[in-house]
Amino acid sequence: MLFSGLKKALGGQASGVAATPPVQAAPFADTAPSWEELQAMVEAKQRELDAVPPPLETGPASSYALRRTFSKAGEPVVKLYRDHAAWCPYCHKIVLQLEEKQIPYVIEKINMRCYGDKPPEFMAKVPSGLLPVLEVGGQIITESAVIQQVLEQIQPDPPMLPPEGTPERQRAAQLMRLERQLFSAWLQWLCNGWGHDSNRATFCRTMDAVEAALGEEPGPYFLKEFGLVDITFAPFLERIVSSLLYYKGFAVRGQGRWPNVERWFEAMEARPAYAGFKSDHYTHVHDLPPQLGGCVAVPEAAPFAAAIDGRDGKSWHLPLEPLSSSSLEAHSPGEQPEVDRLQAAARLVQNHEAVTRFALRGAPGGRPGPRPVAAPLCDPTAIPAMEHQAAADAVLRHVAHALLLGVEAKQASPAVLPAASGAATQHDGGVVIPALAYLRDRVCVPRDLRLPAARQFRAHLNWAIDVLARSSQAGAT
Repeated sequence: MLFSGLKKALGGQASGVAATPPVQAAPFADTAPSWEELQAMVEAKQRELDAVPPPLETGPASSYALRRTFSKAGEPVVKLYRDHAAWCPYCHKIVLQLEEKQIPYVIEKINMRCYGDKPPEFMAKVPSGLLPVLEVGGQIITESAVIQQVLEQIQPDPPMLPPEGTPERQRAAQLMRLERQLFSAWLQWLCNGWGHDSNRATFCRTMDAVEAALGEEPGPYFLKEFGLVDITFAPFLERIVSSLLYYKGFAVRGQGRWPNVERWFEAMEARPAYAGFKSDHYTHVHDLPPQLGGCVAVPEAAPFAAAIDGRDGKSWHLPLEPLSSSSLEAHSPGEQPEVDRLQAAARLVQNHEAVTRFALRGAPGGRPGPRPVAAPLCDPTAIPAMEHQAAADAVLRHVAHALLLGVEAKQASPAVLPAASGAATQHDGGVVIPALAYLRDRVCVPRDLRLPAARQFRAHLNWAIDVLARSSQAGAT
């Protein structure tokens, strides 16, 4: 994770994820509270807002958790090997099934080939190296469809499929085939530069079939009750929404064309298991190309890509537009900005040493790692410019302070940024701006933060960048 696992995470470059070159910026003072003081502020704010994080082992689903018991006695007998960055859609559906059935499990995170090597111990168990993998009592099970069947056998209740031999089970099988048809139509359009119109038409016809299937039941799900069909569709429908908007300029959600699909998404987003592992547009559109071998963009998608990448001058800047089921980043649960800022601050404060080292990969003197990587967001061997550690530490404390107070209150406090004039300790803003930009462009959802908190973190990193850059320009006039 970027925050508790930045030792393993990210770097690299891609379209929309380019490293920022050194810039002219104002010096700034080391006036922000210490990390210890910030931690005390976090804890006080958590009590004030009734937002103390629940235990990872027994609380709501979280991408941070490595062990889940659901308050059940005994050691978990299920071990899931999944990808470090939470990018793999097949791992996604297995963890959703584990959470929905509340099967106790532990996780071991493994690199995907596009951003790292796999441990020899894992390769000895799984020579193919493919994820996900389930280990139960020493037995290794691969292939997500097989794993799903095994999990149903391990814990039959609650059942995720209708009984064998029933018409409902036959319909579930038909829907599973429809999911594969949708997958095929999506990739045929997403990954090709030829046949744009015909590929779009095929995709839309398949989505019409999905819409019709969802309309056959009075409830929001594919069958009468939530189950394995919904879990199987979830990872790919989520990625379809993000990728087609970014690469093809095509909006699946928020247009009213497929209201049953909208209703399904809203029902899924109300489920704690799905909410805990839901990603965002930015993460998906940059993690898919290294997994798929590339995605092909069309010119009409450019405005959407600029907004998703934060290059439009507003989408990643304060004040943020509210999240809703009809916002560009459709998110029906909405947001709680003060709580979201607190969650971002808490993760930053808790893991500040790792975050500082990570950001310094983007500072002058930082450089890519010795192992070539194909993933734009990942370079686990990148080398930080530790000579700028004091400056990066100081500016990240300013960012954490702004997240906790709000930028207006912070700038009215004695710890204003930059306020370098006459300060005993000053740092070069030109060193930290590229470090902040590097960090901003590599925040992944849900690996690092949930969507609402990630938006706040990115926007507050931009706030610090803008303040330092503006102060430099003002000083030059």
